[in-house]
Amino acid sequence: MGQTVKCISPIDGSVFAERDVAAFEQARDKVAGMRAAQAEWAARPLQERIDLVMAGVAAVGEMNDRIVPELARMMGRPVRYGGEFGGFDERARHMAAIAKDALADLVVGEDATFRRYIKRVPHGVVLVVAPWNYPYMTAINTVAPALIAGNAVLLKHATQTLVVGERMAQAFQAAGVPAEVFDNIFLDHDTTFQLIAARTFDFVNFTGSVGGGQQMERAAAGTFTGVATELGGKDPGYVMEDADLDAAVETLIDGAMFNSGQCCCGIERIYVQESLFDAFLERALKIVRGYKLGNPLDEATTLGPMAHVRFADEVRAQIAEAVAAGATAHIDRFAEDDGGAYLTPQILTGVTHDMGVMRDESFGPVVGIMPVKDDAEAIALMNDSEFGLTASLWTGDVERAQRVGDRIETGTVFLNRADYLDPGLCWTGCKNTGRGGGLSVIGYHNLTRPKSYHLKKVTT
Repeated sequence: MGQTVKCISPIDGSVFAERDVAAFEQARDKVAGMRAAQAEWAARPLQERIDLVMAGVAAVGEMNDRIVPELARMMGRPVRYGGEFGGFDERARHMAAIAKDALADLVVGEDATFRRYIKRVPHGVVLVVAPWNYPYMTAINTVAPALIAGNAVLLKHATQTLVVGERMAQAFQAAGVPAEVFDNIFLDHDTTFQLIAARTFDFVNFTGSVGGGQQMERAAAGTFTGVATELGGKDPGYVMEDADLDAAVETLIDGAMFNSGQCCCGIERIYVQESLFDAFLERALKIVRGYKLGNPLDEATTLGPMAHVRFADEVRAQIAEAVAAGATAHIDRFAEDDGGAYLTPQILTGVTHDMGVMRDESFGPVVGIMPVKDDAEAIALMNDSEFGLTASLWTGDVERAQRVGDRIETGTVFLNRADYLDPGLCWTGCKNTGRGGGLSVIGYHNLTRPKSYHLKKVTT
């Protein structure tokens, strides 16, 4: 019997889905077939590729009533939030809308003797390794523009959300995208790394852990295969003395706790100007104490279980370590906290950057809040991290926010909002958050390569 991968539901620990994984030779042969089909796909008119991709997106939308409870069962997000199709559709539509301009030739110059221009050409076969926390939205970030740009795409989804890749492949293929151009595959880690090392793919896009990203880069070393990564995060929020306090509290706490804190750009640490600290904390505690932890299939539930017991255990360990070191945990244990995947959301004060909860990625419903004296102290603390994905600033002074933002080591600076991905902007990070960039015009540039044409029209 071959090797399998299993999705264990955090609701009750049952096996939600189990699939056989492909062997190296089977996967290599599949990619060879995709490579043969890719040239024909790239030769199709751009508008035809756009129309087929958007038909695939619409077909996913038609599955949404089925998808929403599947997501609840696989990774614990409450059904009351309606799934991911809004963001999924928004991102794909934006990338479709800008494709013509983003992929247009860059004309360098033409005269009677020469024509010179730069084309954007597809890499070939792109491997997309997608995460479980926002399984549809994170996948579409690369799948849609990669296909539109003329690549073939093979999607490997996280074990925790096994059926997502199947759903997307079914939808896109039913809409007319050939299976040889876009398909799903089940792979174990070792086979994935072997395939990359064998130069099976022309480009790899990985979203996941720092360790996983490092393994991807090691596997690709010496192959000259491009690897784009979005890895860990420890995103800060900074509330200045002139901030709209109610808006700041509501947005930052939601950014910290939504999806049980399992958001790539979730807020994991908050710095509040000391004159507002007590008021901010009071409002934050009221919000969190009002959450309803429970079965994500229940419409009344506002906070579901974490996706896996081991993730919840890691957060519990961070909280315990912080409290042992002098931090204060303000939220009493919820009755529904079972010591397993169901975890009480927590707010900590008295925290320092000597504590793991303010330094290491939590990826769970916990946030530390610290008072700061001024911008200089806040900037120093925000930059005191190995990660850099987003930072959320709260002030009525746009110019001040820009000055502060210029000094923060991050991929995106938010002002008076948080935890949102604007497809018109490049989604990128720095330091251990990874490298590369998705969405926007830059996303297309990363999913293609430049090809220069220097055409001499006359030889006499």
